[in-house]
Amino acid sequence: MTMAFTLPGIPEVLIILAAYLLLPLTSGSVVYTVLSAISKKPLEIEKGARDTGFIIGKCENLLILTLMLLDAYTALAIIFTGKTIVRREDMSRNSLYYLAGTMVNVTYSVVVGAGVKALLALFS
Repeated sequence: MTMAFTLPGIPEVLIILAAYLLLPLTSGSVVYTVLSAISKKPLEIEKGARDTGFIIGKCENLLILTLMLLDAYTALAIIFTGKTIVRREDMSRNSLYYLAGTMVNVTYSVVVGAGVKALLALFS
């Protein structure tokens, strides 16, 4: 059994590249804005936690987008579960920042991924 594979055209490649650039560049602002609105004041996060969260969040964005483009939706749960296990101690200290931040970031990534898939469907 052979699977047919077609190379994407230039519009598809540009959409995918734009998503891989847009998502990590904008997700931090989206998460910060939503969390600030929820807490009704600007967030004050210690530098070490902010730097770690930044790196983890960007990797999370890229993984979620990749999994959505590959139609590996079940694997999205692995990202959320793994992050929850690794950051369990941090979540107990500041649940708003970690849990809500993760939910906002995951939701934003999924919405962008769904938008990219919808745009790509227009070209197929």
